[in-house]
Amino acid sequence: VQLVESGGGLVQPGGSLRLSCVAYGFTFSDRVMSWYRQSPGKGREWVATITSGGGTTNYADAVKGRFTISRDNAKNTVYLQMNSLQPDDTAVYYCKAAQSGRPVYWGQGTQVTVSS
Repeated sequence: VQLVESGGGLVQPGGSLRLSCVAYGFTFSDRVMSWYRQSPGKGREWVATITSGGGTTNYADAVKGRFTISRDNAKNTVYLQMNSLQPDDTAVYYCKAAQSGRPVYWGQGTQVTVSS
């Protein structure tokens, strides 16, 4: 079982990045998928969630209107499109797979740095 994030990097303020998280070893389409982030010295913060079928999404107020979560169940992949990035968005971003009564899985994280 594995979740593998990619797509992080260094971007200037106002720029965009698209994160991907590919799932291996479990039934991806059954899981609610979420993105979290953690900045140095802070706890892990919820960013966004998408239901198993992709019909419902929810966002933290800090990213609403700038980030978009989506998924492709045929590719076992969840995405996070991040626009209008700001220095406060600098963090390690993690994806999480969850469903009631089933194990929770986390990825290893991908670093996003927003700096000029």
